Amino acid sequence: MKENVYLRCADVIYCTKSKARKYGSFIKINGMPQISFFYGIVILMNFADHAPAHFHAWYGDFKVIVSIKDGVVKGEMPGRALKMILEWLEIHREELLSNWVKAQNGMPLDKIEPLN
Repeated sequence: MKENVYLRCADVIYCTKSKARKYGSFIKINGMPQISFFYGIVILMNFADHAPAHFHAWYGDFKVIVSIKDGVVKGEMPGRALKMILEWLEIHREELLSNWVKAQNGMPLDKIEPLN
């Protein structure tokens, strides 16, 4: 059984490839797999999490929960970072919904391309 890796957001931002290999294909923060990373923003999704379908986004000390279907945001995030998160959501909504179903069934999650 793989151990959960508890890292601060800053640790993930500067995580090396060798460190990522050590813990498998996903870095986990508080038990949540990282499914994407762009411009210092870490995107996470929890297994067997509460409805509605959502993902977590961390940027430095800021954290938000974003509803996949309607983009409703709970939490605090700088405007520029939030704009990028919502743009990424629009591009990858179907992939996020697919990952949500997988997460609810305890299946491995797919990594999702970062915002370019």
